[in-house]
Amino acid sequence: MKKENYLAALIRGCQTNGLNNQLMILGGIFVFLLTGCGTDNKESNTKPPNILFVISDDQSFYHTSFEGSKFVNTPAFDRVAKEGVYFTNAMAGSPGCAPSRSSIITGRHHWQNESSGQHAAPWLKKHVPFVDVLEANGYKTGRTGKGVSPFRYARNENDSLWRETDAAGIEHSKIRYEEGPGDIRPANKISTTNYFENFKFFMEKERADKPFFFWFGATEPHRAYEKDSWKRTNKKLSDVEVPAFFPDNDVVRGDMLDYAVEIEWYDSHLDSMINYLEEIGELENTIIIVTADNGMPFPRAKANSYDYGIHVPFAVRYPKQFPGGRIVSDPIGFVDIAPTILDLTETGSEGMLPITGKSIRPLLESDKQGTINPTKKYAFSGRERHSSSRYLNWGYPQRSIRSEDYLLVWNMKPDRWPAGAPQRVNPEDENELLPMYGIDEDGISHSEWAFTDVDDSPTKSFIIENYTDPSIKPFFDAAFAKNPEVQLFDIKNDPYCLNNLADEPDYAPVKEEMQLALLDELKESADPRVEGPDPEVFDSYIRYSPMREFPEPIPGSQLK
Repeated sequence: MKKENYLAALIRGCQTNGLNNQLMILGGIFVFLLTGCGTDNKESNTKPPNILFVISDDQSFYHTSFEGSKFVNTPAFDRVAKEGVYFTNAMAGSPGCAPSRSSIITGRHHWQNESSGQHAAPWLKKHVPFVDVLEANGYKTGRTGKGVSPFRYARNENDSLWRETDAAGIEHSKIRYEEGPGDIRPANKISTTNYFENFKFFMEKERADKPFFFWFGATEPHRAYEKDSWKRTNKKLSDVEVPAFFPDNDVVRGDMLDYAVEIEWYDSHLDSMINYLEEIGELENTIIIVTADNGMPFPRAKANSYDYGIHVPFAVRYPKQFPGGRIVSDPIGFVDIAPTILDLTETGSEGMLPITGKSIRPLLESDKQGTINPTKKYAFSGRERHSSSRYLNWGYPQRSIRSEDYLLVWNMKPDRWPAGAPQRVNPEDENELLPMYGIDEDGISHSEWAFTDVDDSPTKSFIIENYTDPSIKPFFDAAFAKNPEVQLFDIKNDPYCLNNLADEPDYAPVKEEMQLALLDELKESADPRVEGPDPEVFDSYIRYSPMREFPEPIPGSQLK
């Protein structure tokens, strides 16, 4: 019954019944008015939340000013972290972009998603992303910049099993910067996409009056960089904190400052989006989630399961429901993002394949800091094929488990090169091999010739070109040499993952517990590498990206 009809009935009752009944009915009217007002307030307070999901491309956890970095300034991220919930142990689904984004969008480990969890492979229709479910349940969805990629989506009707559009939603990236006097980009390798203006277009021209989910996928700080772009800023080489797995010199410091320039550019667009939401009165009803897909594009970081490869920034702001100013240390994984968003929007997962992750809503809504749920001890990550970097397009399978204090990495094929093969077949003559380590006769490193799972960079070139220098050889080995099958690191004391404790007797109990927990997770999630029936299926998926040829590896070979 509508409110006005119910109220009229109560009044008529007063007119036709005795005194006692009249008093009771009048009391009912009073209660009705109170509860009616309360219902209206509740309805206004339970307006579906908007969601702005922000993901940078290749940024390690340590590189925000909120975390204390001296050479990266990220005021927008800092605001989200200060006014929201900051997670100190968020693990990417993979140290590579495509599988990591696959975990985000499906709530499943990438090894559960067949080709839809592998780099540059087809995205199958059956792997329905949570974005589709939100759209079907009243949300207006959209994105700008990089979505869930690189994957191959349907090109025509022959790709009948493939998804037609990017799993992150319909793209709005037409508004771009034009090169010339009005171009405000600080470096010429930065994307021309004007992320903020595309978001504003979505809000004003596409959203209508619906709650929205918008995916802001920055392509920064993915390489390539304009070398020495930092020199046009107020940055200083002396401010850089060089990770202990790199030589500390001006080449590396300058490379890291160029990386910082790109982080700051993407952060400036986030800042504009936050200010715009505030101006139009939507900020307080918008959940803002900010993270990165994997670690920095440098040797021994991206495409490696060490901490600098999988440990990413993660902050969530929604003051009306999440007590802010909190730092949470519970480990969380990317498989937890989809169920959290579905939970917060009160959206079911019908149509999606079974979700592996768990909602972190209790952590967000808690008023506690530090470790909130002691039973949530671990987050998981993994890796298969990154680029075309080995014989027969083989990948480098890794599975990892991370607690607050330790990281254990299982290198499932320790006979393979973790950074890619050290020598490539000459693309112009299949009977000839290019020089070992990609170093030509003049001592110059060619990144496309060797260790191609590592992005081309001044840092990579310096380490390779100087590998015979005794002071540089340890950095070369750390980045490119083969690994033992099991590695265990004390993250609190060794964030650079240089001291493998797997064979130390004092750490045997930690190693055993983490290995069992990892194996349980892999079995429960039916990882083909563990459960079969085809453990090598990942290497069989077709790859739609440039291919390279490599010689068949020699068993037992090591770097010289």
